[in-house]
Amino acid sequence: MSGEWSLRLARPEDAHSMPDIERAAGSLFDTVPGLAGIAGQETVPIEQLLRYIRKGHCLVTHVGGEMAGFLVNEPFGRELHIREFDVHPHFQRRGIGAGLVRACQVDARNSGFAALTLTTFRDVPWNGPFYARMGFVEVDDTAAHPRLAGELAAEALHGLPPERRCAMICFLD
Repeated sequence: MSGEWSLRLARPEDAHSMPDIERAAGSLFDTVPGLAGIAGQETVPIEQLLRYIRKGHCLVTHVGGEMAGFLVNEPFGRELHIREFDVHPHFQRRGIGAGLVRACQVDARNSGFAALTLTTFRDVPWNGPFYARMGFVEVDDTAAHPRLAGELAAEALHGLPPERRCAMICFLD
């Protein structure tokens, strides 16, 4: 299969393919000690995906006619928060994930956002270290960023291990 892929803004009809990709990508956490079964079990509901897509800034990639990955954002004032970001395992290691993040950075900067934010596992190679390579830094003092502190607290209530989670930010100035 060719290594070529395309990227575009997400459309409402894309939402129906996203849960399968999220589930498949989440299965990779089964290989991480202490995280088996933690991701991809409860995917973002279609209705919620449609709300994010209607706000703009959500991206999808395709290889041939098949959706390979997506990045779903939600605006908060001058920040754009990455809600969900997945590349199907079959299409990983082709630069698709990095391409999605770079395109998100360009779109956010061009749209007047000051920063991108997200929450992630700090110690999983395709999470915290990946985002650090993409220009994100860990938010050391979440008390200074109450929205992100709230995101982490909500994740802990849903069973994600707080000692392994972190908030990250990428300033776009």
